[in-house]
Amino acid sequence: MAGVTVFAVLFLHAESQEEVMGLTLGAAAALLLLARFGWNALAAVSFAGHSRTGQAAVLIGVLIIAAVFYDQHFPLLMLASVLLYIVVCLGLNLQFGYAGVLNFAGAAFFGVGCYTAAVLTSHTSLPHLAVVLIGGLMAAGIGSLLILPVLRTHGHYAALVTIAFSILFRVFLEVNDTLGGPQGMKVQGMEILGWKLNDSLAFGEIEISFYANYVVLALVMAAVAFMLVRRLERSWIGLNLDAVRLDETACAAFGIDVARWKITAFTLGNFLTGLAGSVYAMMTGFVAPNSFTFGDSLILVSIVILGGLGNPWGLSVAAAIVLMLPEKLQFIQEYRLLLYAALVILILLFRPGGLMPRQVRSYLPGWKP
Repeated sequence: MAGVTVFAVLFLHAESQEEVMGLTLGAAAALLLLARFGWNALAAVSFAGHSRTGQAAVLIGVLIIAAVFYDQHFPLLMLASVLLYIVVCLGLNLQFGYAGVLNFAGAAFFGVGCYTAAVLTSHTSLPHLAVVLIGGLMAAGIGSLLILPVLRTHGHYAALVTIAFSILFRVFLEVNDTLGGPQGMKVQGMEILGWKLNDSLAFGEIEISFYANYVVLALVMAAVAFMLVRRLERSWIGLNLDAVRLDETACAAFGIDVARWKITAFTLGNFLTGLAGSVYAMMTGFVAPNSFTFGDSLILVSIVILGGLGNPWGLSVAAAIVLMLPEKLQFIQEYRLLLYAALVILILLFRPGGLMPRQVRSYLPGWKP
């Protein structure tokens, strides 16, 4: 984690395209070298055996990166965005990786949270923490309606239902003048108990970027969402979700309510997505329909697949790669969707389990043959 933290600082600090490309190629070569000598596997075993220490190291690493760039807006904005996207992808991971429910409308539910925050902060005086909670509940509520046709279909037909919703959501935003139409809406900055997160902090002559406030908030949200997802995975709820994903017919034969667990995973996943969307809208200060297209949903799906279905750590790494690399390599900005598509194809061909495949579930942790 110390090495990863140092690399992240150097990567975010690099300005020229040559430096960014050199660091990227150097990291790829280092990973191949580590894999060649089996050190990646040793690190994975160590991380699994000392999970709490590893989680603490990750939190410290993120705080160190934020401290290094305390007065720079862009690196902190990228860091906060990655953390919020991790929350979104953890929600998708509940749906894809655990329950096997296809959802290609992740950006639409993210947009529900964003627009909920925009409307409530503009037309009501509700506390912003309540606005964030309502954003999650709105996404979960709309998702609970969408899951009804999804339950009546299977496979690619279920995927088409979510794709149709994603397209309809954007069209609805563009033709709805109450929500700003194609021009979008402004969103007020977040305020918690009188603390305005969009105001920079000053300590004498030292001024800290206001994005540092959102980095801390997003880090707390990501940590809580991560612990929630991991607890669910290791519980009897996760066991039922895994069973539903692997064989619905066998589940029904053994008395497991397939519809119940699909609804649970879909609703909870969309709740996390809506929470992240509400905070993201107040952080950026503006929302528009072009930010919630079907292409953006595919980016979220590519993060989950690239990291490894069912692996929260894997999607966290993939989110950092997918979001930061195109921002730093400006010459691939226009081709980022092509890059994501190529990455997904390569992963499916040569590493179907993703960068960090999920380990086989231990149904009886204390049992030994």
